Amino acid sequence: MASDVPPPEPQASEPPAPDRSAPEPPSAAQPTTAQFVAVQESADFAELRRTYRAFAFPLTIAFIAWYLLYVLLSNYAGGFMGTKLFGNINIALVLGLAQFATTFLIAWIYSRHAARRLDPGAEAIKSRMEADA
Repeated sequence: MASDVPPPEPQASEPPAPDRSAPEPPSAAQPTTAQFVAVQESADFAELRRTYRAFAFPLTIAFIAWYLLYVLLSNYAGGFMGTKLFGNINIALVLGLAQFATTFLIAWIYSRHAARRLDPGAEAIKSRMEADA
């Protein structure tokens, strides 16, 4: 809904609205592209990347295999998956709930791994970049 009425003038007790059209001045010097490339080619960054990949890739492959096993068993082993364990609880339900448990377990394991092995190296690289900028 358009209106020809101008916006109200700011009161004396209100601070003036910031000018959104002007860019904010940088708070600190930013690293250059060359510095980012140099860090990317450094041995510390390569070690950080290797540590991440050595953890993430095998765990990802294992989880995908576990998920595909569940899907394949659900499709082709209906008798097995329908086997009752107790009451109305069957193998399919237990394995389906285990998928959720596995997801949370992997997230917890990764957060511990990142805090212990990845974050210190990343923080060291970040500190060096900020000091050089």
